[in-house]
Parts: sequence; C-alpha cells; structure tokens
Amino acid sequence: MSETSMWRQPRPVWAVAFASVIAFMGIGLVDPILKPIADDLGASPSQVSLLFTSYMAVMGVAMLLTGAVSSRIGAKRTLLAGLAIIIVGSALAGTQDGVTGIVIFRAVWGLGNALFVATALATIVRSARGSTAQAIILFEAALGVGIATGPLIGGLLGELSWRGPFFGVAGLMVLALVLTTFMLPATPPEGKPTSLADPIRALRHRGLLHVALTAMLYNFGFFTLLAFTPFPLGLGAIQIGLIFFGWGAMLAFSSVFVAPRLQHRFGSLRSIYGAMAAFAVILASMGIFTSSKPVLIVGVVLAGFALGINNTLITESVMKAAPVERGVASAAYSFVRFSGGAVAPWLAGKLGEEVSPHLPFWVGAGAVALAIVVLYAGRSSLAHLDREESVEEERLDEAMALSLTD
Repeated sequence: MSETSMWRQPRPVWAVAFASVIAFMGIGLVDPILKPIADDLGASPSQVSLLFTSYMAVMGVAMLLTGAVSSRIGAKRTLLAGLAIIIVGSALAGTQDGVTGIVIFRAVWGLGNALFVATALATIVRSARGSTAQAIILFEAALGVGIATGPLIGGLLGELSWRGPFFGVAGLMVLALVLTTFMLPATPPEGKPTSLADPIRALRHRGLLHVALTAMLYNFGFFTLLAFTPFPLGLGAIQIGLIFFGWGAMLAFSSVFVAPRLQHRFGSLRSIYGAMAAFAVILASMGIFTSSKPVLIVGVVLAGFALGINNTLITESVMKAAPVERGVASAAYSFVRFSGGAVAPWLAGKLGEEVSPHLPFWVGAGAVALAIVVLYAGRSSLAHLDREESVEEERLDEAMALSLTD
C-alpha cells in the first residue's frame, strides 16, 4: 500500500479524523492562557496546572470505561456521547469565575475525551484502508494537527479573553458532533461485551505493560514541558500560542513522515530509544538554561519533533504488544500513560514555585530516561514488533514485484 493510497480513505474515517483534530486541540488549547488565568484569578502556577491534572486524571481512569461502553452501545454512540460531554465541559469551564470551577469542568471535559479518543483510535484502525501502521499514522496526524492548532487558537482567542478558548472548543465540537452524526454510519455493538476489568487483565501481558509504563514516564516529561514552560517564558498568550504551534507542527510532521522511515531503517524499538533519548537531552538542556527564553523556545519546538516519532511508534506498538482486542489494548495503555500526564503538571508547578524553576525540567528529563530503561527491560517481550515489521515489508516487496510482473 503506497503512501498516496494511505490518504484515500472512506468518508467515515475522515469524519472521525476531523473530530479527533478538534478533540486533541483541548490538550494544548489552555497552554497560552495558563498565565493569564493565573494573573486574572490570582492563582499560583501549581493551582492553574490543575487544569491539566484534573483533565488527565479523569481521562485516564475513564479509559477503563471506554471498552465496556462502546461494546454495549457501539462505536458511533460512544463517540457522540464523548463529543457531547466535551461540549458541556468546555462551555461551562468558560463561564467560571474561579480556578476551582474551571478545574472541575476540565475534569468533565476529560471524561468526554476519554470516551471519544480511545473509541476514535479503534474506529480508524478498523475502518481505514491499508495496514494497521498506516491507520495509526492517520490517527497520529490528526493528533498532531490538533495539538498544533490548539495552542494557536488558544493564543488568538486568549488575547481577547482567557474564556475565549473554552467557548471556541465548544463551538468546534458542535461541528464535529454534526459531522460524526451524518458521516459515520451506524456501528452496532460487535462481539462479546467487555468488562471494566478487561483492560486491567490485559496489563498482565508483559509487552503491553512495559509499553504502557514507558508511555507513562515519557508523558511525565511531555506534560512537564506543556504545563510548566509558559511560566518561565513569561510571554503573552499569542506568543505562547505561536511557540507551541511550532511544537505541534513539528510533532505532526515527524509522526507522519519521519517515524515510518526510521522504523523502516532501524526498527521500532531502536527508533523509540533514539527519540526518547533526544527528548531527555532537550529537557535537560532546558533545565540548565531555564532563564534563557531562546533556549526554551528552541527546546519546545525540537521536543515536538522527538515526541511525534515516539507517539506514532509507541501507539503502533500498543496495537501489536498483546493478543487482546484493540479497544481493550488502547484503554489499558491510556489508563496507565495518562497517570503520568496527571501528576506531572501539578508537581512541576510545585517544584518550580517552592524549589527552583530549573528543577521541573530535570525531573522530566529523569522520567524520560527511566522510560528508556523500562522499555529496554521489556525488550524480550516486544521483539516480535520488529519481526512483524520485517515480514510486512517482505510481503509489500513481493506484492510490488508481482504487480510489476503483471
């Protein structure tokens, strides 16, 4: 299957991909307005960072529900329920006059995102033409575009008011809800309904557990970068939005165009080691030169390049790491990895306030370095990833040779 044909997908796939773009805007959307919210509401960095913590914590726990829900009501209804909850959560967050209220409704938003994201990944993998790897690249492309445009929209609307980005997401989600309603065909429940315990049981597979723990640790570094960097930068909403737009653009580019080439040349595991090592070095450099705005800006943008490679290859590894249904694997993996994203923002804010603004970046770098150790420790249970890649490449080569002969 060529790269060109990878982009020739049925309309339902594009509908879910578009909705995914908007859903992923929510991750970076609040980044440019963290400091304005803190200034306007008299909150500390650690208090404001709870916007990330509540969102990620609820999203992680709710991931355990996604398989049980979608296996009973079908993928389409689960997607629509998730979108509707996001609309309510984001709109009500924009009406609050205190940090506590925003944090609560960001948690509601996280519940909707959990229902949507895990189901969207499984839907795209199941419905897309081409291989699983190509379907995941499409999903990661949607993630990258959403993460890139989220800070930009957040910065533009945040210049008017910190409430603007919340209402903006609610409006975009209404559009995504309409498109999903009319473009995605009915998807009745398939197979045996899954239980809440199935994702936990899936973590008994060492390969899936090691990949999930790896993702949890590198997400610790990821959300340290995302939630804490705006404070030492000390710039306005639009400037922060543009910086993180560059970060997201690099993430989208590397996830779609660079990750597959590195995987083809070096294999999945070695490519993941390299991407995480690069990210750890970037965070350590930001820890050394925290007072230098140019270093922080370059570090943010370069981190996007490393994270794009890592996200694509880790997500593909999850789908192949254990002999369980894709929805169950996605839920188990997301439950573990988002716990890192929940703790990191609050801890980074506390360390930056009470100890040193350098320390959060060093802790993030240490977490990413530990992620490399965890993945290496589980290499024997993940060796089949690169073997499957080699077999798939051989089959593609044979198919191309046959088509040329014909």
